[in-house]
Amino acid sequence: MVTDRGVAVAQAARDLDLAESVLRRWMRELTAAPAAAFPGNGQMRADLAEIAALKKEVARLRAERDILKKAAAFFAREAT
Repeated sequence: MVTDRGVAVAQAARDLDLAESVLRRWMRELTAAPAAAFPGNGQMRADLAEIAALKKEVARLRAERDILKKAAAFFAREAT
């Protein structure tokens, strides 16, 4: 609305029932990186995707650690 039709940011924000600051931030993100401005539809920003991958890896490593701890405790009881 703002860029295509020339509507004022304040008017567009009122029409969309948004805070003007939100609309201005969206416009700033669009001009800074058009391809990554609106990451919806299953697309994550690169930093958020990396955080999600690291969280998944941490969960996997914790599960492996717990399995190894249980195995070590089991074999320690068997040896005595």
